[in-house]
Amino acid sequence: MLEKFAAIQILGVHLPTTEGSEIVLSRYTQPERDVCLLLDQLNLTLPEQAPPNIHRPQKLELENGGVPTF
Repeated sequence: MLEKFAAIQILGVHLPTTEGSEIVLSRYTQPERDVCLLLDQLNLTLPEQAPPNIHRPQKLELENGGVPTF
């Protein structure tokens, strides 16, 4: 049974935006039919897919006339 549940994978999809932010989607794979049957027999349900998160980079402090230094 644990091997069947191990087939459900969680992954993070990172999508860059043109503004420099990043949209992060945490998703899990859809289980196979036999895993769905196991979940149903155990009265378990997978959580809803999480909403997307938007990560904005910290603002860079500009020095030397507007040129970023690293």
